[in-house]
Amino acid sequence: MRIGFVGLGRMGANMVRRLVRDGHEVVAFNRTPERTREIMTEGAEGAFSLAELVAKLPAPRAVWVMVPAGDATEAMVEELMGLLAPGDTIVDGGNTNFHDDVRRHALVAGKGLKYVDAGTSGGIWGLQVGYCMMVGGDRDAVEPLEPIFRSLAPPDGYAHVGGPGAGHYVKMVHNGIEYGLMQAYAEGFEILHASDYDLDLAQVSGIWRYGSVVRSWLLDLLHDALAKNPEFEGIKDWVADSGEGRWTVQEAIDRDVPAPVITLSLQARFRSRQDESYGAKVLAALRNEFGGHAVKTE
Repeated sequence: MRIGFVGLGRMGANMVRRLVRDGHEVVAFNRTPERTREIMTEGAEGAFSLAELVAKLPAPRAVWVMVPAGDATEAMVEELMGLLAPGDTIVDGGNTNFHDDVRRHALVAGKGLKYVDAGTSGGIWGLQVGYCMMVGGDRDAVEPLEPIFRSLAPPDGYAHVGGPGAGHYVKMVHNGIEYGLMQAYAEGFEILHASDYDLDLAQVSGIWRYGSVVRSWLLDLLHDALAKNPEFEGIKDWVADSGEGRWTVQEAIDRDVPAPVITLSLQARFRSRQDESYGAKVLAALRNEFGGHAVKTE
């Protein structure tokens, strides 16, 4: 199948490589032309403008957008709407908020275009093991693209999960669950690290990968990290969030669904970014005021 692909970051470039490896014809474009030239040496066809990319695709065209969610994706969809023809399809494979998908689906439909949201999980390992593909959109837009989704995914790793926005909705909750899993591992291994026993945490994480009820791919990755750097030297305890954890918590609030683990794991990431906690100082001061408890001074 022939498809256009916009965005050649670490994940996007590997997705193009996987498609080319599986026999698809990919016309690739990146705002930075050096990345386009690089992927051309690996079997993709290059384009150095969106107009050139569209011109190199047969109708009905399909263009996959893999750029940062938010303004960058919005601008790319807007530009493509002015270049594509009725019957063509835009696929958003980034981490877009599902509310934006619903809005964009209606917007592009007014131009006679189709819109597909493809929740994509796999990170930098996707080239090797495949990407879990959670796809939303109208059936007539999704079905013609299934050869692409099945090439990107490992066996049984692709599903058309629902209508417009459903793909990114499922991916959003997936990432919220990921926050909770990661936080549980972090807390558990901090307890192990603080214990009186001289534990080899790489060893512990290693045996937990076999037969244990807490085994997972995340644990495999943690084991690899501990084996390389058991004290995590040179790594600052500052944890970012991509936004999907926040959206998951907000959706839980909007739906009156209790989600304490995901919510607290998100709050733990916020706490990691504070060099000093004003709230903790309030607690220390209050204990001193009512009970005369000692405070530590700077």
